[in-house]
Amino acid sequence: MTTTIDLNEAKLNAFIDRAFTDLAACYGGVMVSLGDRLGLYRALDGAGPLTSAELAERAGCAERYVREWLGSQVAVAYLEYDPATETYELPAEHAAVLADPDSPTLLTPAWNVPASMWIDEEQAAEAFRSGEGVPWGAHPDRLFCGVAAFYRNAYRGALVPQWLPALDGVVEQLERGAKVADIGCGHGHSAVLMAEAYPNSTFLGIDPHEESITAAIENAAEAGVSDRVSFSVGTATDYAEQGFDLICFFDALHDMGDPVGAARHARLALAEGGTVMLVEPFAADGLEDNQGPVSRVYYSASTTLCCAHALSEGGHDVLGAQAGEARLAGVFAEAGFTHWRSAEQTPFNLILEARA
Repeated sequence: MTTTIDLNEAKLNAFIDRAFTDLAACYGGVMVSLGDRLGLYRALDGAGPLTSAELAERAGCAERYVREWLGSQVAVAYLEYDPATETYELPAEHAAVLADPDSPTLLTPAWNVPASMWIDEEQAAEAFRSGEGVPWGAHPDRLFCGVAAFYRNAYRGALVPQWLPALDGVVEQLERGAKVADIGCGHGHSAVLMAEAYPNSTFLGIDPHEESITAAIENAAEAGVSDRVSFSVGTATDYAEQGFDLICFFDALHDMGDPVGAARHARLALAEGGTVMLVEPFAADGLEDNQGPVSRVYYSASTTLCCAHALSEGGHDVLGAQAGEARLAGVFAEAGFTHWRSAEQTPFNLILEARA
């Protein structure tokens, strides 16, 4: 017997529009990645109106491909188009997001993350079925490079000018000379940024991913701060050094299989009066309050990357990328910290302060 369901046509059409918009964004993401990889956005940046032939020449690409790519950019209003002259222009505000390699709002590296997630789809499906974890190093290189480049620019715009000054007394310590650990440092950009700003301090970056540590060492050398920045392969619970004035977790604690253990180890490694700086993805405490594109990105990445890595480390408490401040405070309370404070927040991050 066939059951007929009466559908609300307006609701159906509205959802079709939403789903098709998402489908278009997936297609468009490939165009953004190509535009970045081929230097098309950079060739447009500051050039004024260009024809498709002029852009193709500047970028060293075939005009017919470039012309079709330009159509995709005009369709979504990434570029401005003048039909009278058949020219295309990248507004300065869009260039800050798509073209400027040093802009704190540059987003193009982030498209490497969903590219990696698509490549990983079969691996993720198997993890769903088995419940097993997937360690960070099991993903394609595009993930590591994309995440590192995206966070480098975001941290460059906020870490030194805003986040560190929001902590009680930390900047003064750094200016005098502090001992700092960056746990889960990845490619080391956060440690390098702090070292550039505070030459009297010393910095140790720790990460379990050997290839990331190799990249971090190279980044420190390129920045000329190798004399005060070192890196080591290790987890958040096995480094032996102590006496740190500042221990940082930059978008990393929620990836760890034992966040309470990581926080407890940090408490033991702190010097008297030392501070833990915890930077985590922005999230409200209730699932019902985590709505919109930012939360959608974080939950999606968390499903195949963050939770998967935490599970690969034993998964004692898999926080996920939308843990929220209350859960994070609970982790540090269980680890023996008595001081907890929300120092700053942005639409993308929570910046939290803990002391023993």
